[in-house]
This record gives sequence, C-alpha cells and structure tokens, in this order.
Amino acid sequence: MLGFNRRLAALEKEGGCIRVGLVGAGQMGRGLISQIEGMKGMSVVITADLFPENVKAAYRKAGVPDNRITETQDLDKADKAIASGHSVVTTEAELIPQLTNVDVIVDATGMPEIGAKVAWEAIRHKKHIVMLNVEADVTIGPLLKQQADEAGVVYTGSAGDEPGAIMELHDFADALGFEIVALGKGKNNALNVHANPDTARAEAAQKGASPKMLASFQDGTKTMVEMTAVANATGFVPDIPGMHGRKAQLAELPGLFSLTEKGGMLNRTQIVDYVDGVAPGVFAIISSSMQEVHDTMKYLKMGQGPHYVLYRPYHLTSLETPLSIARAYLQQEATIAPYYGMVAETVSVAKKQLKAGEAMDGIGGFSAYGKIVSATEKRKFNALPIGLIGPHIRLIKDVEQGAIITLEDVEFTEQTTIVRLREQMDNGK
Repeated sequence: MLGFNRRLAALEKEGGCIRVGLVGAGQMGRGLISQIEGMKGMSVVITADLFPENVKAAYRKAGVPDNRITETQDLDKADKAIASGHSVVTTEAELIPQLTNVDVIVDATGMPEIGAKVAWEAIRHKKHIVMLNVEADVTIGPLLKQQADEAGVVYTGSAGDEPGAIMELHDFADALGFEIVALGKGKNNALNVHANPDTARAEAAQKGASPKMLASFQDGTKTMVEMTAVANATGFVPDIPGMHGRKAQLAELPGLFSLTEKGGMLNRTQIVDYVDGVAPGVFAIISSSMQEVHDTMKYLKMGQGPHYVLYRPYHLTSLETPLSIARAYLQQEATIAPYYGMVAETVSVAKKQLKAGEAMDGIGGFSAYGKIVSATEKRKFNALPIGLIGPHIRLIKDVEQGAIITLEDVEFTEQTTIVRLREQMDNGK
C-alpha cells in the first residue's frame, strides 16, 4: 500500500476524486464514511441503506453538513446531486451501479444475498467492486472475478478484513521467495458450535452488536469463511476439515506449525488454520532452504528456525477499506481475490436435529454453522455451501445434529440471486 498517500494527494491537487458508492450503513459502513472523509482524493458520494436516518447520522458524524446531504431514490437527481458536491442518501441500492458519478462500489452489508446482487450489478455496469462481504465471496467469488475480468473492472476483497491482512503477509513473503508453510488468524473467543442468537444475546447487548452476527463469530462460521477466502486466493487448503484451531501463544506457532514428524501438528504444508490465543492478529509461518537466510533471521531475532512467524497484531476492518478502493481505481489491482477458484469451501453443519419440512435460517442462526473443507471433500459429500442457507431453503430429509447438510437434504423454495449465480458457476456458465 506504499505510495497511495502521495497518489491520492496528487489526484486531489489535480481536481480529481475517487467517487465511492457504499451499500450498508452498519458499523462497517459508518466507520468507512468517517475514515474517507478525512482522506485526500476520495469521497463517499452515495450510501444506500434501508434506514436512511442511519446514513444521514453517519454523514453528520463525518462532518458533512445537513445542507450538503440529499436524500433521493431518483437516478438523475442523485447523479446531479453528486456532481454538485452533495452526499446522497438512498434506500435503493440498485441505483448506485447505474450512476455516472460513481467509480467504485463497496458492499458493507455482510449478507450473502445482498452482496451477490450488489457485486453482480456493479460488474454489469462496469464499476470496480470492493467486498466487505466474505460470505458472498466464498460462495460465488470465482464467478464474480471471472465476470469482472471480462468486464475490465476489479473484483476484490478488502484490506483490513482478516483475509486481506493475511494476503498482504502472503504476498510479502512470496515476493521475497520464502517458503510459506501456513497462513492463519487468531480467534478471540472460544469455539462454540452450538452458539445461536439466544445464547449470544446478553453479550451482544453489552457490545452493541447483533446477536446473530456475534453467534456467527462464536460458532466459528466467520473464521471458517475467512480462511476459505484465503484458501481460494492462495491455493492453500485446511490440513483437516474444520482446521486444527489449537490454543497457543505467538512464540509457540513456529513449532506448532511443523510437520508431525518434526514435532508439530501438520500433515502437510501450505495450509490455512486459526489459533485461539493470538487474536486479533493474523500470521504467516515461513521458512527457507538457504542457510544464509536462516543465519540472518537468527541475527534479526526472528527465532531459531527452521520456521519463523510473520505476525500482524491488528486489522482495522473497514477503516482500511479505502486502500483497496484506491488500489482498484489507481492500479486496477485486487487486494485479495479467488485466484485459484474453489480449492476450499465452507459447508453447512446442523447445529441441532433438523426435521424434514423445516425452513432454515441464515448464518449465525439456529439451524447451521459453517465448517471449512477442501473442495474435494465438499464434492464428496455434495455439501450445502453455508452462503446459500436461509429461509428460501426447506429440509426435505431429517438431518442429525453435527452432520454435514447435503444438497440432497434440502430444496430451494426460491431462486434467489446467490442461488442462481451459484448454479451458474457450478454449471460452468
């Protein structure tokens, strides 16, 4: 990300500006608006949310005066308002890709179905798309990337999200020729696959968070989804279904992420995993075949080898998203994207005994949690991807608690956008 400060300053000095359209004014979206308002050469010119007062409040907190905020659902009025320097508020997300005065679109909803619609329409209208929606990416990301490439626009995940932060470590080490043994992230709460909105409600209230969102963190789905995105971007796969997920401190990671015959836990290298004990950081375990490199690493107090840990102790979520916006616009490059296609998937596992006839709820709900597996294992089980679950799915068979839910166990009662695009991707169209 070096140099973007100077390039953005130069863009602004020349009278230019990267015009950002945002979908979603939740916590991530609000932070993004305020962060960009303090930057040079970039502005959030329109934001869509079902609750327009949330958007107006976000703009006000970012220092935008009321007389520079325009609410409209009309395409021409929105474009003219942006051209006159106003920040536009709308409830119609589908308006944003059609606007002449928008360069880059950010989806900050975290909802797979909405993310699928936003990304698809952005690409169709030849706009760069930044996804703060890993759930949609691990479900249909390869198709979206293919379509974006053909349209000549950038499809990318976000800097600041853990997959993006891990990808930065990967690319740094890979460019220098290090051998990358493992990529991972910290998990900041104990895994509880039975977590649901009811069990998470009290803690969510204390944190001002959504019980459903918090449950998706606690039941491991979010971690599985994030590491699936890393897998599909790098070609690395989980060492075992669900990953190891050991409890460890930073100094233990080089030894832990070694092959079993070397005293570690791995059956192979080039894997993705998570660790309870190093949150909120991300890490890469690296090595080298060169003795001189090992000698230098020891001199630099990186450890005794042969494995070393590169560790980033923070990720700033949507506050870093502007760097991905700038990279897409200025360099036509992604921060992270599924370059390897689907090498891993997050599949659905029953949280409880499920009965035929039941409708399923969504991620972080009562029906299912996510578990990362290799693409080969996904095909073997004919498993249901976690990004497809929702009330548009009905069980047609009983499923035991803890069992992988298969596509043969369910029927789709509605062809939603993400279901339709997933079928298109699977059929190779």
